Amino acid sequence: MFERRRKALAATLAGAVAAMYPWRSQSTPDAKWPAAPIKMVVPFPPGGPTDLVARLLAGQIARQLQTMVVVQNIPGANGIVGMRSVAGAKADGYTVLFNTSSLVLSPSLYVDPGFDPAKDFDAVSSTVAMPLVLVVHPDVPAQDFHTFVRYARQRAGNLSYASAGGGNVTHLATVLLLQATGISAMHVPYRGSAPALAGLMGKQAQFMVNPLCDALPHVQAGRLRALAVTSTQRVGVLPGVPTVAELGIAGFEVQAWHGVVVPKGTPAPVVQQLNSAIRAALASQDVQAQLVQRGARILGSTPEDYARYIHEEELRWSAVIRAADIRPD
Repeated sequence: MFERRRKALAATLAGAVAAMYPWRSQSTPDAKWPAAPIKMVVPFPPGGPTDLVARLLAGQIARQLQTMVVVQNIPGANGIVGMRSVAGAKADGYTVLFNTSSLVLSPSLYVDPGFDPAKDFDAVSSTVAMPLVLVVHPDVPAQDFHTFVRYARQRAGNLSYASAGGGNVTHLATVLLLQATGISAMHVPYRGSAPALAGLMGKQAQFMVNPLCDALPHVQAGRLRALAVTSTQRVGVLPGVPTVAELGIAGFEVQAWHGVVVPKGTPAPVVQQLNSAIRAALASQDVQAQLVQRGARILGSTPEDYARYIHEEELRWSAVIRAADIRPD
């Protein structure tokens, strides 16, 4: 009798402690996060711009947290497959999503992407913003943006452009650029930026608007020609390449932004610790040097500021997509 009462009292006390400290109740009483490797999901194929930045930061985040951060690529459906997997993961801090702007684009492009940015994720921090660059195959006889526009108009519907997938920011940026310039061209979607660039260099398409970081080596090697960047200011690594806005399309700005989110309900102390590790990684001289060399703009924010930014971008792009009647193809 006494033993049963003792066990019942212990169970009651344990329940009370769990209610008071829900974070600690998710693991063993003495465990501290992180007590195991962290999985960082990249919802795009290896070798693309998102993957490159994610792997660079993962190493520094691992040093900050003194644990392994394993990058796992889960591509498919313009990032939807990977984003869904994280939305449905356990909210314990051991699965994180290295997200792109596709996080806010998909809900406006698809009837049911399988997740809601606000309801299924908690924001941790922004990381970088990457300008996009209009690149053409060297066989295209256009050395500058205006010549390219005239060339493309004369061949209405006979040129093709590559993208990293229907509904991807590379697709949407190109659609906006085509509408602004009166160009008509065929869309050739690929499963990621790296294969899209390979297709462009293989003459399966004639041009593309792609994140600068993975297009840059091909531009520098002469395999592609850069005609314009989509940022508000010129990029230091390509100082001779003008912005789309300064070429006459006022207000044109598109960037591929990255950040980290976690499944909804992840304990606040875990979110804060992960945020601190990410911002420390972004402040690393080695990381900053590599990102700047790739044309990236380094961000970093509080969870609250990143949540606000995600919401603002979702509102912005939903309006753009409706007004332009953009479809994911």
